[in-house]
Amino acid sequence: MKICYYTPFKPLSHVNPSGDWVTATGIFSYLNEQGHRVVPMSDFRCRWIYWKPWRWPHLRQETLRVVRKNAAKGMDLWFTYHSYYKAPDLLGAAAARRLGIPYVIFQGIYSTKRRRAWKTYPGFYLNRRSLCAARHIFTNKKLDLLNLKRLIPDHKITYIAPGLIADDFNFDAGARTEIRHTLNLGDDPVVFTAAMFRPDVKTEGLTWVIRTCGALYRRGHPLQLVIAGDGKEKNKLKQLADEHLPQRTHFVGNIARSEMYRYYSVGDLFVFPGIRESLGMVFLEAQACGLPVVAFDNAGVPEAVNDGVTGLLVPAFDARAFEEAIVRLLTDVELRRRMGGAGKAYVRQNHNLPQNYKIMEDVLERIVQTAHHTA
Repeated sequence: MKICYYTPFKPLSHVNPSGDWVTATGIFSYLNEQGHRVVPMSDFRCRWIYWKPWRWPHLRQETLRVVRKNAAKGMDLWFTYHSYYKAPDLLGAAAARRLGIPYVIFQGIYSTKRRRAWKTYPGFYLNRRSLCAARHIFTNKKLDLLNLKRLIPDHKITYIAPGLIADDFNFDAGARTEIRHTLNLGDDPVVFTAAMFRPDVKTEGLTWVIRTCGALYRRGHPLQLVIAGDGKEKNKLKQLADEHLPQRTHFVGNIARSEMYRYYSVGDLFVFPGIRESLGMVFLEAQACGLPVVAFDNAGVPEAVNDGVTGLLVPAFDARAFEEAIVRLLTDVELRRRMGGAGKAYVRQNHNLPQNYKIMEDVLERIVQTAHHTA
């Protein structure tokens, strides 16, 4: 298949990785590796574009440019990754229609509450128009699946469980020894966490981890905290760590995803609340490396963590339950090992990216075949 590929929220070339970026690049790589020709169409971002009228002429020009460039190339399909109220896909739907090819969306989100606020009202309706124009919609979140069924017929929606290439995230005993020595962690159990230091729920989540670990240490639980990530809130988080867990909090900076398995291997458990986390690839990565997880039982986290089997999920913002879950894993080595082993198996059985994306690929091929037969 010759596939037009577009990401209206964050282009593949974006310098700051995120969970969405990881998923988008993963799909792009998978389809290319399967022998399809997947061509990025544009870096044009639709984020809040309906409140940026000065960008509308550019949108029109970019749509025409994309159509002119690909009209004679015999493209089979338009694939958009992520369309929602903040960044409705205004380019892809129009370009696919002009090119006369099927238009599909991966991670289309339909949230009716967005029509009740003046700021998001235009985005809700523009996104709904794009969703309705799609030949098929894929989603990797069960809540989004339920919401989409309020608008789109069942046969036009496919759930694809989130996944990763598990072999990219294996426990590395050598890295564990090396990094623990470099950081002077000693024999204390290590709590590992990772997130971008953004001024939002990411930093809020890291704040929960730092404060909680500090409280547990003061109560007599020996532990070390290792934090991977970087961003605008770095100084704020370092000050917080100096206040609550001085000399036992280690900031290791922004680690390339290809190297993250080495740092997961340092930890004994992975702790991050995942406040309103849409999915949380870090939970899958941590489990693939054998780390049991402690997180909030909210949003998309339960889709990534098997509560009671591969980790412990607690009610959101329940400080006491959050502390107790961490203590339980800190003090019970056998439980950590059992949950860590279960996490490895769980990810490989249920969140194997090539296995899950094969389902998506089969649907795409059927759509293209149908389109060719009816052309």
